[in-house]
Amino acid sequence: MKWQLSILILFTLFSCSSDAQKALPTAALEVNLNIRTGAEQTAKYLPLLAGKNVAIVANQTSVISNTHLVDTLLSLGIQVQKVFAPEHGFRGDAGAGETILNGKDAKTGLPLISLYGKNKKPSADMLKGIDVIVFDIQDVGARFYTYISTMHYVLEAAVENNKEVIVLDRPNPNGFYIDGPVLDKKFTSFVGMHPIPIVHGLTVGELATMIVGEKWIVTENPKFLKVIPCVNYSHSDLYEPSVRPSPNLPTISSIYLYPSLCLFEGTKVSVGRGTELPFQVIGFPENKTGKYTFTPQDIKGVAMDPPHEGKQCSGHNLQEFGSFYITTSRELYLEWLIGLCEQEKDKAAFFTTPEFFDKLAGTDQLRAQLMEGKTAAEIRATWKPALDEYKMKRKKYLLYRDFE
Repeated sequence: MKWQLSILILFTLFSCSSDAQKALPTAALEVNLNIRTGAEQTAKYLPLLAGKNVAIVANQTSVISNTHLVDTLLSLGIQVQKVFAPEHGFRGDAGAGETILNGKDAKTGLPLISLYGKNKKPSADMLKGIDVIVFDIQDVGARFYTYISTMHYVLEAAVENNKEVIVLDRPNPNGFYIDGPVLDKKFTSFVGMHPIPIVHGLTVGELATMIVGEKWIVTENPKFLKVIPCVNYSHSDLYEPSVRPSPNLPTISSIYLYPSLCLFEGTKVSVGRGTELPFQVIGFPENKTGKYTFTPQDIKGVAMDPPHEGKQCSGHNLQEFGSFYITTSRELYLEWLIGLCEQEKDKAAFFTTPEFFDKLAGTDQLRAQLMEGKTAAEIRATWKPALDEYKMKRKKYLLYRDFE
């Protein structure tokens, strides 16, 4: 099968003269070391917090240099009253899907309120006495990454309870391209709340303005939202977060691969949860392709009961491929998904949780296309009309120079 050769071929593709090579972008992306995040622009938002009761939506990525935003604001005399924690918790030490409990922060004594689990949205009681909510979390630019769903509910709760929101913007490490099916509203869930593609090409600040501007939440006062933008950032820049955004995205390679590999979470294929290379390897016990082997294990705070726990999986190590290919092609890589599905006699059995796969994809069309044996080109052609419409809409909300 062609796809089995694709990994080897693609490592030599870019030194060859081919139609595939000519189709790739010609402008090289570069790492920008001069970017300053919204959180670092304290002079722009401290006056907006002075004398007010503040709630912070934050996790381990909410830092200014090596100091947590909460600690910084407290040291500057800001009246931080409580912290809301998203998936993985305030300190980022909970695995995917683990219930996050309310409690107190051991360092500051501040109340910690979970926005993951049964309660995903701040209630009126939780916001009582709060004047302004500050949102500062590093995103990775994929629709199914749940921090942006948390942000949606925070914006919605703020509107309902007449609170202000300040989003401290951070660069999008996958903000240099747009790709994937645009979500069909029938498949709205916590892993996909907005009619945007899998890779949406927006920072959290830009997405927040889009949520308000497109009236995905209803408000008569759009000025309740303020965004503190990054400095020296453009969508043509490569950006590596200084703190891992979640336990299973430990490297920039995993962040680049995440949008392409997360769809496997609805299939029989392991993406390396419970190994040292989450979202950098793929495989499963009966797989007949690939020479790389790995055995998922339970890792506290990272992977609880990972798929195929304790069983040796065969497949591929994509660690180098992720950093090399995604930044060059600037698109989702579908061939792994197509190829592993193609080798199954019972393609329906490949999708162990078809409903979840459809939620991740934002449509049931992709699963049907895979079962029908469609090629990547045929699949992409069906995305184009909605993607073109989205790209035009997106332009209205850009805060930074766009990629070429």
